[in-house]
Amino acid sequence: MPDDDSRATPDDDSDDGTATETAATITAYPDGPLLVRGDFALLTPDGQRIDARRGTVALCRCGQSALKPFCDGSHQATGFRAD
Repeated sequence: MPDDDSRATPDDDSDDGTATETAATITAYPDGPLLVRGDFALLTPDGQRIDARRGTVALCRCGQSALKPFCDGSHQATGFRAD
């Protein structure tokens, strides 16, 4: 059961406190997209697979991309700011 901090983080299973490799990592870029790396699947709300075409993708956070769910750089033109 996730705790109150439900952000995706690497597993911390090593004895020295360093993160171990996970299936996928998600990095939120300041005022930009979510970068997803690793082994992941993108699905529509009804469960249909979206072809990611590569192992790293940038997902839109601003809502203005013409390539949703992928980022097309529209956040720069619209002045998107992440809170």
